[in-house]
Amino acid sequence: MMAKKPPKPAPRRIFQERSKITALPLYFEGFLLVKRSEYQEYKHYWTELRGTTLFFYTDKKSTTYVDKLDIIDLTCLTDQNSTEKNCVKFTLVLPKEDVQLKTENTESGEEWRGFILTVTELSVPLHVSLLPGQVIRLHEVLEKEKKRRIETERTPSSSPEKGKQPFEDYEDVLNPMPACFYSVSRKEATEMLEKNPSMGNMILRPGSDSRNYSITIRQEIDLPRIKHYKVMNIGKNYTIELEKPVTLPNLFSVIDYFVKETRGNLRPFIYSADETLETKGFPVTSLK
Repeated sequence: MMAKKPPKPAPRRIFQERSKITALPLYFEGFLLVKRSEYQEYKHYWTELRGTTLFFYTDKKSTTYVDKLDIIDLTCLTDQNSTEKNCVKFTLVLPKEDVQLKTENTESGEEWRGFILTVTELSVPLHVSLLPGQVIRLHEVLEKEKKRRIETERTPSSSPEKGKQPFEDYEDVLNPMPACFYSVSRKEATEMLEKNPSMGNMILRPGSDSRNYSITIRQEIDLPRIKHYKVMNIGKNYTIELEKPVTLPNLFSVIDYFVKETRGNLRPFIYSADETLETKGFPVTSLK
């Protein structure tokens, strides 16, 4: 079997920004056709497997994912017959939904199957057709994932409450604040979004009382509009003050809520690696 060249990874700057947002190690990436329960048809995504979560991006250069799928509770992976040439189809059977995946060629299908089973079963599957070098990569990922889980379990703040996923707060352990958090005022946040629309349109910032938080967004529907939302810190949770308040376990979940509810139209505001707030005229520091 001739090995095809793997898809080129995203540029380093984009990889760094994705790492800040997801705060999970990257194990495998490539194009996937995905059909979730709420989809009418397959959607084409650049997909990253980070930890035990699949992150879906509209293309290889997008810094913010439009959807994600936690596969830690994978029940089984079942193959599907396909009439399409050089195409592999399989289904991820999860407790709450079945997700259909389709790859562009046979080899990538075997790789996706191998990496998904390795991180969910914590063992390298024997029934995948991969080259020796690819199997070595699976063993490397297996050791990394085992180490990640051990480190997460040792972190006091990650001790699960009843009914809570053990690794739900992994992001908070590694990175206490989302990458789009900036210690700026309401006015400064507005100016940042207006002057740099290509860098994102959503900023998390301190609230006026210095105890809670606020979200500032800039949306372009008919005309550009700036909106502000309060995020109240209540005990260990955070409540977004909407018409129907939404309570979430951490600030990462707050950002994720806005991204998913707008289907990716809202993107965390993140300066690229070679730029700072000072060069843009804001004498403040990003707390990442």
